Amino acid sequence: MANKPINLKDSLKKLNGIVKWFEDQEEIDVEVGLEKIKEGASLVKSCKERLKGIENEFETIKKDMGAENSEISEENDD
Repeated sequence: MANKPINLKDSLKKLNGIVKWFEDQEEIDVEVGLEKIKEGASLVKSCKERLKGIENEFETIKKDMGAENSEISEENDD
């Protein structure tokens, strides 16, 4: 079964939660902080991959629209 694409909005909320956690700490537990950093890094990587996928989808749509427009233009020229 294919992996479901991540939800960018949810991922950004999680990243904001991690940032807030760090901001709220008077004294950071190094072990917990390290886990939060790992989680954040993983979220950033997933978001970048998803954004690249979205960009590719937009490019595909743009190309398809361009091909359709050129076909319509060629039909009108006949």
